[in-house]
Amino acid sequence: MNDLETDVAAEIQRVMAQVETVIIGKHETVEMALVTLLVGGHLLIEDIPGVGKTTLAKTLAQSLGCAFKRIQFTPDLLPADITGTSIYNQKTQEFYFMPGPVFAQVVLADEINRATPKTQAALLECMEELQVSEGGTTHTLPRPFFVIATQNNIEHAGTYQLPEAQMDRFLMRVRLGYPDLNQEIGILNSQVQSHPLVNVQPVMDATTLVRLQDKVRQVVVSEPLQRYIAQVVAATRTSDHVEIGASPRGSLALMHAAQAHAALQGRTFATPDDVKRLAPFVLAHRLILSAEARVRGLEDAAVIRELLAQVPVPGA
Repeated sequence: MNDLETDVAAEIQRVMAQVETVIIGKHETVEMALVTLLVGGHLLIEDIPGVGKTTLAKTLAQSLGCAFKRIQFTPDLLPADITGTSIYNQKTQEFYFMPGPVFAQVVLADEINRATPKTQAALLECMEELQVSEGGTTHTLPRPFFVIATQNNIEHAGTYQLPEAQMDRFLMRVRLGYPDLNQEIGILNSQVQSHPLVNVQPVMDATTLVRLQDKVRQVVVSEPLQRYIAQVVAATRTSDHVEIGASPRGSLALMHAAQAHAALQGRTFATPDDVKRLAPFVLAHRLILSAEARVRGLEDAAVIRELLAQVPVPGA
């Protein structure tokens, strides 16, 4: 086993074990969050209230030993409340930049769809360019930089739908869902005296995480697998169920996610199984379904799974 396999798989498994002491019974969601983190992407958690969206973000940050900031999105939140602003110093008679809460390594954008589109857009440059431009000056964000956004997908009063351009900036969209009976009993048992989050210890630091992110890009993606990824994404653009399919950014996101998933499994090469496992999480939120599909109640993730069954797998 080479250094890449040892480093990434072993280190991330330690983080996963720490997170799962708090997030019970949601192994797949935790795994997808860590894949997103390894890619250097951003995560959208879409689900009903009370299933642990905010807790997952806090636990991840605490396990990673990274600087964490939470931004509660509300209708009166302004872009400067996120990115920061220039303040005039009367003593020096000069302006200086006061960084906003986005200057952290893990940023929780809680209930992101409750802020106005202008405020939501303040995150676009941060997520894509890892920088903030203010007053003609560019300020670089720390690395790693990981945005976890949450939104309630059933309550729409007082919310603003995320524009497609912003949805496309999230590498993955995940849902936690209800726990089963035994999992819920486990949650109750773990919080009789205190919240398990208080016992979470850092098992990694930011420097190690950045090194692992760089190593993930060494995972081999063969030419046939690149073609397969391109064919899967192209299928979203020709499907009768889809009005607008995924862009080349979706292809890149799927390829990089496959690299991270392979490394997490202890492999130095990505496979079609990595692509098939990740595609619903990476591509579904990038689609705009046709009116007919919406009337029929089709879900975007189900459309992706249907397309995966139609695209020939290389080597099959």
